Amino acid sequence: MGRLRPSDYRAETAREFKRRRAVELMKKGESPCLVAKVLGVSVASIYKWHRQFLECGNVEFARPRNGRPRKISTTQLDSLRKLLLQGSVEHGWHNELWTSDRVAALIWRHFRIRYSHSAAWKVLTHYLGWTAQVPVHRLAERNEPAIENWKAVQFPRILAGVRNRKAYLVFMDEAGFLLAPTFRRTFSPRGKRPVIKTADPHGRISAIGALFISPKRKRLGLLYCPLPDNMNFRADSVVHFVRDVSRKLAGPITIVCDAYRIHCSKLMLGFLKRAKRVEIEEFPPCAPELNPVDRVWAYVKRARLGNYVPNDLPRLRNRLNSEFRLVRRKQNVLRWCVKEAGLGSALDLALIESNGDCNPIEPF
Repeated sequence: MGRLRPSDYRAETAREFKRRRAVELMKKGESPCLVAKVLGVSVASIYKWHRQFLECGNVEFARPRNGRPRKISTTQLDSLRKLLLQGSVEHGWHNELWTSDRVAALIWRHFRIRYSHSAAWKVLTHYLGWTAQVPVHRLAERNEPAIENWKAVQFPRILAGVRNRKAYLVFMDEAGFLLAPTFRRTFSPRGKRPVIKTADPHGRISAIGALFISPKRKRLGLLYCPLPDNMNFRADSVVHFVRDVSRKLAGPITIVCDAYRIHCSKLMLGFLKRAKRVEIEEFPPCAPELNPVDRVWAYVKRARLGNYVPNDLPRLRNRLNSEFRLVRRKQNVLRWCVKEAGLGSALDLALIESNGDCNPIEPF
């Protein structure tokens, strides 16, 4: 048994120290009776600890195991992890939902080990390290190879053109904000579920945003524009916003947006012919998670406006304007949005993140 480092000694408990010290004295040839008397334990414990050390061959034996031994072995845990990763539908259930009862049934079906509801939860959380998470929504028609090719080939090409032109890199996206709130978990007395009442669940305000990266300062900025009440974006309103962005950003501009019809309409193509310094590139289809502006919408809806219920659309509009102005001043939130989009390595985040942390002030 090798000599422990000082950090290992600091992490030891009193029980672990006795077990380790007993084995060290036994290896030096001391009598088990003397070791037991010095450490204040029984002779049987000395022999037991020495036997455990011979079986383990390292310092792991010094960590006492409390409670009954685990029913499921390490090999079975590895097999269970592979079975769970296949999904619950693969094992006969009608939806992709793993619960403690289903995991217990799966363990009995494959390993003939009976677990209760709470014991199956412990297998998931303590042994496998799994946590309860809300699934991410993805469209079935996604082309994963095409998306990976865009990230590995097309986006670096776009960045190379941005550097050569010394242009602003602009990400653009639209979103709708409803009077009905984005529900989030909140504390309340046991058995009394909180009730949130909405005035008009269908009232909405559509907004368009542009998150841009400066070519010189390496700073991030946010431009936004909300539409009148209950209106949706059309080709003309998108062109109007792009024109405003080109006026506010002095210099060449490369806009990256989703491949929607309103983004590549005849009006947009006509504007691009006149505005030579503006170029538009497209994200791959069905991949909204690549757009950092989509993270801005999620941050505002969940972290800032979770469970928020305005009485009418004018009040919602005032709150949205104040939240957008606040996000525009928070460089750490904007950097976090870019980082979470999965484009960090290509965007050289080392320069963008040099001004501070990349975590939102109010994470969700």
